[in-house]
This record gives sequence, structure tokens and C-alpha cells, in this order.
Amino acid sequence: VSPYVLVTPNEIRRRQLQQIAKKELDDLERWKEEHRPGPIMLVPQRLGGKESEAQARQKQQMMLMQSKYQQKHKREEYVKAKKAAEEAEILRKKEIQREKAERLEVKKRQQEMQRREMFLEDQNYKTNELLNRLDVGLPKSDSCQIANPGPESTAWTRSHAYKQALREDENRKLEEMKQEQRRKAELMEFKQKQKEEARTRAHQNEQRRVNNAFLDRLQKKTQPNDSYQPGYTG
Repeated sequence: VSPYVLVTPNEIRRRQLQQIAKKELDDLERWKEEHRPGPIMLVPQRLGGKESEAQARQKQQMMLMQSKYQQKHKREEYVKAKKAAEEAEILRKKEIQREKAERLEVKKRQQEMQRREMFLEDQNYKTNELLNRLDVGLPKSDSCQIANPGPESTAWTRSHAYKQALREDENRKLEEMKQEQRRKAELMEFKQKQKEEARTRAHQNEQRRVNNAFLDRLQKKTQPNDSYQPGYTG
């Protein structure tokens, strides 16, 4: 065991420290008593403005009713907006399906036009081949025959005119098909614009109807309160 030294406490120093601490605590309590805030003195005044108690209660009741109607109107607007969004989504899906069907129909028409064009080309090719074989079988005409056309030149003229008529008829059919496709596209675009305008007008009318109904209900509810004037109950 290591040695140690026991130091006895200094009683005089201890009492001095205790006296100093007690004096500081007494000074703190005295300072608190001296600086304690006094009573608050306010000039009496009338609160609540120029309205009476009955008017204030009536106004409060009116604000409560208006808040209820506003909450109800908000709920109705939310339900209608949700329903309108669902209907718009359904219409959008229907429109997508309609566009797909129209594109498929246009594709079928284009394929049909291509088949017709190929058929006409094949028919013209076979007709030209037949006419060329007929032209090959005819004897060549000299200058005299050109000056005085005979049966051979008349046959060549008829074959040439027939070819020209076939080409003109083919071009006319193709032009008519193109015009028909153009008219259908314009009609489709016009119908789409009409649908958009009708949908916009219907939405505006519905919004106007809802607002008028809300104002009518609010007016009916506020009329009895305006005619009733309760007395003061102190």
C-alpha cells in the first residue's frame, strides 16, 4: 500500500465561503424583489367593432353556411372532374381505336388501289403485247401508202388510238381515286373539328349550369337569415 497524506479541512476558510455564497443569494433575491413587474393597467375599451352580438352571431352563422356550401361544391366539382376525366379517357381510347380502324381502312384501300394499278398495268401490258403482235404481222407501208393510207395504216391508227384511250382511262381512274381519298380525309378532319367544338360547348354549358345552381341554392338559404333579426341576449 502506497503512503498517503490526510489533509484536515480549514473550518475558517469554509465558513467564509459559505458566508459569501449566502450573501450573494440574498442579494439576488433582493434584486428580484426590487425589479418585480407591477400590475398591468389598461384603459378599458369595447371590443368587437360596431356590430352587435346578434349581428356577429348571424354573420358567423352565414360564414359557416357558406363554408359548408363551398365544401359541398368542391366535393361535387371533384366528383364531376373525376367523372369528366374518366369519360375523357374513355373517349381518348375510343378515338385511338377509331384512328386505328381508319388507318387500317386506308391501308386496305391503298392495297386495293395498288392491286388495281397492277391489274391495269398487266392488262395494258397484255393489250400492248397483242397490238404489237398485230403490228408485226402488218406489212410495212411506203411513201405512197403513207400518202394514201390503206387498211394497214388504218389498223395501226386504231391500235394507237386504243392504247391512248386505255392510258387516259387509267389516268382518269387514278385521279378519281386520289380525289376521293382527299375528300374523305377533309370530311374526317371536319367531323373531328365539329366533335371538339361540341365537346367544348357542352363542358362550358355544364360549368355554367353548376355555377347557377350553386348560386340559386345559396340565395335560397340566405333569404330566411336576412329576414330574421334575433334580439340581444346578454
